[in-house]
Amino acid sequence: MRILTNIKLIVLSVTIGLGLIAQGTSAKAAGTETLLVAGGCFWCVESDFEGVKGVKEVISGFAGGSVKNPTYKQVVAGGTGHYEVAQIQYDPAVVSTDQLLAMFFRSVDPTDAGGQFCDRGDSYRTAIFTDGPAQKAAAEKAKADAQAALGKAVVTPVLGKAAFYPADDYHQNYYKSSDRLAFSSVGLGVKKSDAYKRYRDRCGRDQRVKQLWGDAAPFTH
Repeated sequence: MRILTNIKLIVLSVTIGLGLIAQGTSAKAAGTETLLVAGGCFWCVESDFEGVKGVKEVISGFAGGSVKNPTYKQVVAGGTGHYEVAQIQYDPAVVSTDQLLAMFFRSVDPTDAGGQFCDRGDSYRTAIFTDGPAQKAAAEKAKADAQAALGKAVVTPVLGKAAFYPADDYHQNYYKSSDRLAFSSVGLGVKKSDAYKRYRDRCGRDQRVKQLWGDAAPFTH
């Protein structure tokens, strides 16, 4: 009888332990939400939002097109319909969806339908891909607020949910990578992080955002 009782206690303990582990996993998952935005060059969006308190990670990739698992070359060549996007993973207890959306609009030129800054073409257009009615309503409100603040038409579309395809490792964390490029448009043997800074400056991103948004621009350097 004592042996049977001990077995029951062990089984009960294991069951409780597994339950606590499951609760912890669920709580962790519940503490992360995602926002999928297109803001031109995904290196820049990743760089901007990974510095926001409450943002856990930003992944560069593609969304909105007709080709599954597209390559970077396919997307920039045109014809796939994809946007360069950034998947922002964040803790809603620290930073809200509304805050991130407001930052997003004030980090781009939402009046430009042909691309962003020096990057032209469909893949560089702005957009917000929403996941569910609540996120869509938040995005529509953020768009209306941005339009009222600018006093100009905001052309950034608020779209429905789309499949997200991460870009290859070469493009992840580009802005802070110490890997060197044998050749680039900004020099030879340059670190990715340095090449990124030169590209961003020459592309005029911060200059245009500052011109549009002034002190409301959260990421201009």
